[in-house]
Amino acid sequence: MGDQLARGEEFEMKAEKKLNSWSFLGSKYEDAADLFDKAANCFKLAKAWDRAGSTYIKLAGCHLKSESKHEAASSNVDAANCYKKTSPKDAISCLERAVNLFMEIGRLNMAARYYKEIAELNESDQNIEGAIDNFERAAELFESEEVTTSANQCKQKVAQFAAQLEQYQKAIEIYEAIAKHSLNNNLLKYGAKGHLLNAGICQLCKGDVVAITNALDRYQDLDPTFAGTREYRLLKDVASAMDEEDVEKFTDAVKEFDSMTPLDSWKTTLLLRVKEKLKAKELEEDDLT
Repeated sequence: MGDQLARGEEFEMKAEKKLNSWSFLGSKYEDAADLFDKAANCFKLAKAWDRAGSTYIKLAGCHLKSESKHEAASSNVDAANCYKKTSPKDAISCLERAVNLFMEIGRLNMAARYYKEIAELNESDQNIEGAIDNFERAAELFESEEVTTSANQCKQKVAQFAAQLEQYQKAIEIYEAIAKHSLNNNLLKYGAKGHLLNAGICQLCKGDVVAITNALDRYQDLDPTFAGTREYRLLKDVASAMDEEDVEKFTDAVKEFDSMTPLDSWKTTLLLRVKEKLKAKELEEDDLT
């Protein structure tokens, strides 16, 4: 490892020297790029991730001087992959530079892919607003390139986080749109009920029983088979429990569904919010009597 580190430093020194030399033909940037690339690889082998990352940034600079924007973008991605191991913030900065370059040269699919990666890094760092923003950008670009599956995956993440931040209407609109898209595709049809369930749970969180009932009618119009599903029955029973302000009925409905189809943590969190509101209402009623 020590050998690789020393070799990397040697290649980096030669690259810096090459950059500072005078070149009539202007090929010094290409020569320096080759040396920075070798240096970065040595630093990677030595697991000197910060050194490798900063060297890839220098490599990207050489590519830009040579008007090779695609290579510059790729070098920024390489830098990000190194920084992911030590500094997610620096990794995000590198990916943002890569995205801007891919956008400039019209590689929208690549830009979308790395917006998604930025969003995932934001998610890992608990930066939910940043995750939403970048998943939305990724979805928009994937859609423009007609990569619908990836676009919908990103939109689902936006909806998931929007609901966490109590932006329920935004989440509802996304889940309903994805459900509609799924129903028009024979391969995705079966998954529609899951998206309608997610939209319905967000409706429950808004606490408007009339709106929930109207939404359930609308979901049946969208998908006539929905009324026969466990997902529909859960939403209907919970809406009924809310209308009757009956916590026990709510709990029974959720337990019954969970025993057949285990609820994930996102659904559980949102349903607990609904239950807490219901319990608060019940206490209010008790205080008044």
